[in-house]
Amino acid sequence: MDSKGSAGGRPGGPAAPPSAGARAGLDWLAEAAQDPDACRLEWHRGGAGLVLLPAGRRWDVLLVAGPLGRPALAALARHPGGPGPVYADFGGEHLGFLVPVGTAARWLGTGVRTAGAGAWIVVPHPAGRGSGVRWLVPPDGSGRLTDPALLEFALHEAAADLAHPCR
Repeated sequence: MDSKGSAGGRPGGPAAPPSAGARAGLDWLAEAAQDPDACRLEWHRGGAGLVLLPAGRRWDVLLVAGPLGRPALAALARHPGGPGPVYADFGGEHLGFLVPVGTAARWLGTGVRTAGAGAWIVVPHPAGRGSGVRWLVPPDGSGRLTDPALLEFALHEAAADLAHPCR
């Protein structure tokens, strides 16, 4: 935390300017906030800080335990469409896959927590590279999300690999 109580940024100075991709990702994420301008301002003040955003407005989140989520992310990365934005929580214990709105209400997968309408999540700045909550696949502003069917397939593949590592 800096002297203003924000995480990230340069000590005693303004935050480094984000790249064009990070700016587009920041704008896209901020649109989920009840007050997008206030959200952008908070991020500009705090550099690579965290904000609380509502799920269920522009995306839902499927939260997967790290030991399953990391190989699932690797499987998605091998797919031509690839994953949408994915973040890791403190210590990488869970990965959050941003998926289309409504997915959380319909998801039936065991061991996957969901965040949809009425839930709030902590979201890092798209340019943040800290060791706390951080983007593994940052949003690029395009609005691309992880396809739930592909994620389900990747989770099955990852679970099979964990159950039978020598196959």
